[in-house]
Amino acid sequence: MFAVVDIAGQQFNVKENNKYYVPRLNAEVDSEVVFDKVLLVSDDKDVKIGSPLVSNMRVTAKVLAHLKDDKVIVFKKKRIISYKKKVGHRQPLSRIEVLKIG
Repeated sequence: MFAVVDIAGQQFNVKENNKYYVPRLNAEVDSEVVFDKVLLVSDDKDVKIGSPLVSNMRVTAKVLAHLKDDKVIVFKKKRIISYKKKVGHRQPLSRIEVLKIG
């Protein structure tokens, strides 16, 4: 069984007992989070597609950790005028484990 869930404006294809990195959530570590914006649910027999959401469907997940992604370096340079600019960015993430779909 899997579901497509909207988490912080991004769509994730999630399955039970799997772990995912999602944008930083406003929840404590080891707490449970419920996602109500379920766009699609599929099991072995049936596929339910929402318009836009599937009614009476929830995905429950547990927050495992808050961390930062790998650093992305942005480097800009213009040769003749001696312009250089180097900026780094690390995206804040949360690691979750999906406990239940339904």
